[in-house]
Amino acid sequence: MIVVNTETIPGYTIREVKGLVQGNTIRAKHFGRDIAAGLKNLVGGELSGYTELLTEARREAVERMLTQAEQLGANAIVNIRFTTSAVTQGAAELYAYGTAVIVDQEPSGVS
Repeated sequence: MIVVNTETIPGYTIREVKGLVQGNTIRAKHFGRDIAAGLKNLVGGELSGYTELLTEARREAVERMLTQAEQLGANAIVNIRFTTSAVTQGAAELYAYGTAVIVDQEPSGVS
């Protein structure tokens, strides 16, 4: 499956639009990560526990979006976007969405 954040894919033609596909996950903060983040706030630097949490959430949301696109018979997703939002104190949603399409590779023009 081709997945891009652009409206087109170089070297391919969009033959059919299958529709919007999406995936999301809601993750809660872990108490241990909160303690580590609080300490890190005192000295500065990356909050690696939260980075890992968001990386896992992004991966899961994308996998769910890919599954939905495959169920529609798509072979690509274009115009991928991500968004996050706070659902409740201590929990956030990561949402991935794009347009599922069927693409055909353009002839290379080489004889």
